[in-house]
Amino acid sequence: MAAVLACGDDAVLSHSSAAALWRFGAELGSEIELSLSGRSHRNVPGLRIHRRAPLQPRDATREHGIPVTTPVRTLIDLSLRLDRCGVERMINEADKYNVTHPPQLREALEDRAGEPGVARLRFILDRRTFRLTKEELERRFLPLARKAGLPVPLTGHWVNEFEVDFYWPDLGLVVETDGLRYHRTPAEQARDRLRDQTHTAAGLTPLRFTHEQVRYEPEHVLEILAQTASRPAIATK
Repeated sequence: MAAVLACGDDAVLSHSSAAALWRFGAELGSEIELSLSGRSHRNVPGLRIHRRAPLQPRDATREHGIPVTTPVRTLIDLSLRLDRCGVERMINEADKYNVTHPPQLREALEDRAGEPGVARLRFILDRRTFRLTKEELERRFLPLARKAGLPVPLTGHWVNEFEVDFYWPDLGLVVETDGLRYHRTPAEQARDRLRDQTHTAAGLTPLRFTHEQVRYEPEHVLEILAQTASRPAIATK
């Protein structure tokens, strides 16, 4: 708050300092970061000042009484600085602390096309939260299974009172695909664990892939399928 007051009425905490205040990032070790309108010429030792066009009302708020960029604005700003893993970690933390959730974030980015950082943030967000349709999933996954040496599976079959995505009864293999990485409720996570535990207790081999892995990391999916298919326990079922 002292840093904001030292920089005038239009100053707001921003970038890493804003992320730290919102609890989804870490502040720079030696500097407090603030944003000022482009017409300001203040320089204060120990502060890292970003001069920019005056922020719109949707981009600034107060947290604990401190003027600060909104979570969405902060995520956009830092998406230009951090690598993909860093941006994903921020989105996860923002979701964890109920600062903003992926559906809200995606909606907030809809009318910001062209702003620096928005396209990159949307790309990273969409990679992790999109869901293939059942037809698209089968179209992408089944060739990988075939290439791994697996026969054609049953799809949408009920196993141990759970509907599974892909099932090889002769091999005792079940493959599930998760659509959302972010904001899965504790109940959903518990049900997924119960499914996997139930299948394992019944002597099956459960595997779980994200839709993102099927779409963007097919080599990884293929490798895991091939290794699983070659295991004696699978080959002799």
